[in-house]
Amino acid sequence: MTRSREILVGVDGSAASLHALDWAAQEAVVHGWGLRLVCGYALPSFAAASLDGGYAALDDSAIRAGAQTVVADAAAHVAQAGVPVSSHVTVGDAAAVLIDESARVTMAVVGTRGGGGFTERLLGTVSSALPAHAKCPTVVVPTRRNAKGAPPEAEPLVVRPVRRVLVGLDGSPQAELALRWAIREAKAWDAELTAVTAVPVTAGSGTMAWLPAAVDHEQVLEDVATALDVLIDRVAASEPGAPTIKRTVLDGTGAQLLTESSAQTDLVVVGSRGRGGFAGLLLGSTSQAVLHHATCPVMVVTAKCLPEETD
Repeated sequence: MTRSREILVGVDGSAASLHALDWAAQEAVVHGWGLRLVCGYALPSFAAASLDGGYAALDDSAIRAGAQTVVADAAAHVAQAGVPVSSHVTVGDAAAVLIDESARVTMAVVGTRGGGGFTERLLGTVSSALPAHAKCPTVVVPTRRNAKGAPPEAEPLVVRPVRRVLVGLDGSPQAELALRWAIREAKAWDAELTAVTAVPVTAGSGTMAWLPAAVDHEQVLEDVATALDVLIDRVAASEPGAPTIKRTVLDGTGAQLLTESSAQTDLVVVGSRGRGGFAGLLLGSTSQAVLHHATCPVMVVTAKCLPEETD
């Protein structure tokens, strides 16, 4: 399928979606792409039952008009960016609509409130389902809190330019795809690019803490660093104009290191298996944790995000 050089943005009129739209507009300017604004809406589940229950049925035309107002306002919001903007309103579950649309575009962007608590850990339906099932890379843009913990709506939401890109690598095919996208982002933005691999080798770090005491943990880290160099050099050689890539191998878990580093980074890029079904909805443990807790935008790249011809 031929993809358009557009960034798909899910809009719903919320501050979080407009913040994500601002980030997408900045991204579109840098790449020379357009924006495709989509609002998917569905009647509440009780509406269908009300049709035969003697209650006043919801007027679908009024709901659709509201959705059209949302996309019109969103288009006006980014008019000054100077990039082509198209919009689409459709009936259906918002996540399903965006997943379907993702097969036709180059990138997808959605917002999420971010913060803490049970509902925030689960993100939202769209910002958790789309990265797992999208056919293109998905960027989830969090709405940050300030240092004093004030709610986001209490202060202006500022979109930072991408000056530092951080990509998490683990040697998997999905991580290699993530590295390719990270290189392209760093090139487009003329940004600094750092690749991080986490190896939990010491007690309390995680899955490799069972290693016998006789095993040289430093040697383990050195071996991983060597493998990291081989991967990066091979991928960079196939990406024309690839920037210099800093390489770091640290003792710890990928989720922890990437999340902690997100405060000093403008874009984190991670790969994920993106399997179907319930497991796919939750992504993998690392990408899921980074999406939940990162303070900067996170790009998720799955095996479904293979590059295709663009028009």
